[in-house]
Amino acid sequence: MRTALLQSSGRPGSVVENLKVLDEAAGRAAGAGAGLLVAPEMFLTGYAIGDDIARLAEPADGGSADAIAEIATRHGVALAYGYPERSGEQVFNSARLISADGTRLANYRKTHLFGCFERDHFTPGEQPVVQAELGGLRVGLMICYDVEFPENVRAHALADTDLLLVPTAQMHPFQFVAESVVPVRAFENQMYVAYVNRTGPEGEFEFVGLSTLAGPDGVARARAGRGEELVFADADPGFLAASREANPYLKDRRPGLYGSLI
Repeated sequence: MRTALLQSSGRPGSVVENLKVLDEAAGRAAGAGAGLLVAPEMFLTGYAIGDDIARLAEPADGGSADAIAEIATRHGVALAYGYPERSGEQVFNSARLISADGTRLANYRKTHLFGCFERDHFTPGEQPVVQAELGGLRVGLMICYDVEFPENVRAHALADTDLLLVPTAQMHPFQFVAESVVPVRAFENQMYVAYVNRTGPEGEFEFVGLSTLAGPDGVARARAGRGEELVFADADPGFLAASREANPYLKDRRPGLYGSLI
C-alpha cells in the first residue's frame, strides 16, 4: 500500500486551517497513488497550544471527524491524524484512522505521556493495541513516545500488526529516535513503521521533522528532511511475508524467561 507521510505542523490553534492543509495533502497523496495519508500528532489543533487543547478537544466522532471523513471520501484516500479527544471531563491525546469511504476504523489514545506538558493536559489511554484492516494490511496505531517502549511495539508484533502508524511530535534533541530507534523497532518486530512528525518551532518546542517509513529489514523506505514535506513509500505485504520467514526473532522468543519484565 502506497503510504504518504505529511510532515507539517499545520496552523497551530486553527482547526479550520488544519483541515484545509489536510485536504490539500490528501489531494496530492491521492494523485500520487497513495491509499493512506498519515498526519502528525495533534495535527487537528496544534500541539503546543496550552489551554486551547481542552477548548478545542472534540469527541472521537465529532464535527472534525465528519469533515475528515468527507475529505477521505472525496479524494479516495484513507486518513490517519492526531487530535485532542474529549470524553466527558477527560482529554486524551488521540489518533483516528478513517478509511477511503469515510468509515471510522480505529481510535487510539496515547498510553505513555511525555513530560510535564502532556501530563498536565491529557489523561493516559489504557488500551495498548488498537488495529484495523486496511488495504490488505493489519494497521496498528501508536503515538510518539509510545514507540520508544519496546514492550509496546512487541505487543503489536504479537498481535500481527503489519504497518504501525505513529503520529509524532518529536522534538530537539531527540532526533535519534527517528534516525535510529524507529528502524530498529521495525526490524526487531518485523513490521513497517510509519513515523510522522511535526516540524519547526512551536511554543517552547522545536520539532525536528525526519519523518520516516521503515521496513522490516530496518531500512528507511522514505525519509523527510527538517521542513514541511509530503513523502511517499510502499508497505509491501509480499516483502513483509518474506522478511518474517527469513527473520527468526519472533519464532525464537522464550517468553517463559521474561517474567521479570512485568
